[in-house]
Amino acid sequence: MMLAPAKVNVFLRIVGRRPDGYHWLDSLMVPVNLCDEVTIEAHRGQPEIVVTCDDLAVPSDETNLAYKAATLLCRETATSAKISIALHKRIPAGAGLGGGSSDAAAVVKGLNALLALRLSEDRLCSLGARLGADVPFFIPCRPAKVAGIGEILAAVPPLPSCWLVIVVPPFGVSTPWAYRRFDELPLPAKPRLDGARQQLTNPWAGEFLVNDLERAVLPEYPQIKSLKEQLLRLGAEGALMSGSGSAVFAVFHSRAVAEQAIVALADQGKTFLANPLAGPPATA
Repeated sequence: MMLAPAKVNVFLRIVGRRPDGYHWLDSLMVPVNLCDEVTIEAHRGQPEIVVTCDDLAVPSDETNLAYKAATLLCRETATSAKISIALHKRIPAGAGLGGGSSDAAAVVKGLNALLALRLSEDRLCSLGARLGADVPFFIPCRPAKVAGIGEILAAVPPLPSCWLVIVVPPFGVSTPWAYRRFDELPLPAKPRLDGARQQLTNPWAGEFLVNDLERAVLPEYPQIKSLKEQLLRLGAEGALMSGSGSAVFAVFHSRAVAEQAIVALADQGKTFLANPLAGPPATA
């Protein structure tokens, strides 16, 4: 069984758009210890892929990203195998936390080991990029500056420790919709290159938490803005929508204060207390 962690975008800048519609990003992505559990069994032989999931909101057919990951890996390595993938979901879908992408990365890494394919990390990242923009990040699964459309990763120094409160309201936000809505908005002024953000000395500082997609999402989903404001009133150092939403994460230096915020927001949706991860979680 493998643990597939969620991620948060400590900052997310959209710095351009490709002719094919994909967007150029400048982001700091950090894995956190809110994890799905992915159990994989694989044996060479008659090809078959079966995916099961304990969350009825997540499809188990060929549209599931974990299914697509297994299909792609077998096709690209000319491997015939009977594969069973069981997903135990803790990361809410449609929240901007990367759960589906993380599951797909776990499948790619797990099958690479189980089937002794011996593909390099770079090769796995390249395959991941064909599955989705967030998948390459979850292959090494450590804090990284992310550029391009998500496939260019640069390791960063260890980040300061903190407590994160993650709140997922009872609705999701479509990622394609969020980017389309962003493209419809007037271009913002050229962003100031904050020295602390560029040097990553303390990216958790509230004034450096920026997500360009909030301009598109918050006017349509005022509940997300309200969650940010409530978290700040409850003592957070900063609060930000993660990815395209709907999840909001907040930074706390005190576990006690963070736990009090979770109690106060229990009726706002699903709440989680989490920590940033320096690297991939241990395989269970």
